[in-house]
Amino acid sequence: MYRILIFGNSGSGKSTLANKLAKDLRIPILDLDTIVWEPNQIAIRRPQEDSVKDLLDFIENNFSWVIEGCYSTLIKAAIEFSTEIYFLNPGVSKCLENNRNRSWEPHKFKSSEEQAQTFEFLQNWIQQYSSRDDEFGYSSHRSIFNQYNGRKHEIIA
Repeated sequence: MYRILIFGNSGSGKSTLANKLAKDLRIPILDLDTIVWEPNQIAIRRPQEDSVKDLLDFIENNFSWVIEGCYSTLIKAAIEFSTEIYFLNPGVSKCLENNRNRSWEPHKFKSSEEQAQTFEFLQNWIQQYSSRDDEFGYSSHRSIFNQYNGRKHEIIA
């Protein structure tokens, strides 16, 4: 049984690692963005209880899985079911570079042009990772990683 949680800053490589693990292990993957935002409305957040319900439904309906995202509240809701976690922490410069090279994400945006409209916002948001004091920030992710007593990995490069 594999129940893998992956978290970190935007652009840290969460989706890349999650897709590789899911493919190699032949298990389903959940990108938390798909349950947090209204479909085709990336700027409108769904009610938290709806996102948690969808997360727990995914966990209940899949024996093994990979879940990835930057939402500490949802990571905390899933962590008790996980067998291992990955904290991707390659540094802000690498995250900015990865964001510049990000390919179109059709499960999040209707078109590559729509995704491109979010580029500057996301670059600024990535740069604030260590200073943000919210569920998306470094301090929240670090706390989750430090408190987890199971199998865990921090990837810094």
